[in-house]
Amino acid sequence: MLLGMHTGLLGFIGFAFACSLAIADTQQEHVHNMAHGVMPFDMGKTTHVFVMNDRGGIQRVVAKDPADKEQIVLIQKHLQHECKNFQAGNYSDPATLHGSTMPGLADLQARSERVHVECHDLPNGAEIRFVTSDLHTITAVHRWFGAQLSEHGADAKTE
Repeated sequence: MLLGMHTGLLGFIGFAFACSLAIADTQQEHVHNMAHGVMPFDMGKTTHVFVMNDRGGIQRVVAKDPADKEQIVLIQKHLQHECKNFQAGNYSDPATLHGSTMPGLADLQARSERVHVECHDLPNGAEIRFVTSDLHTITAVHRWFGAQLSEHGADAKTE
């Protein structure tokens, strides 16, 4: 009986410790540490750039080192994959990383037929363009970009 209580107590202490570590992480730390589960490239070697404009916006991922061909190929393949998903209204990868309640995400999924999504390779990475004339969808893109800027922290910037 005493051994069973001791084992249970150790399990509880381990669980409580793990929970306290998870709570101690900021959302930025969480996104940086969990990004490898969604994105194949190294967050520390890349920068996310978000450009909001009057037709939606541009999401760009670039290698910090323009000679890092490995990261550039990984970026290009990933953004091409994501572009196809977004064209189909599938935003499950961002939802997995940032949470399904991320600002703008539900509106983008629901209004996917109102936004034109296209991917372009760049010499140092790739970009996805979100273009629409629907004001509600433009706002959704801007809210989504703003949330990503906040949650990616030092791994992201705007132009």
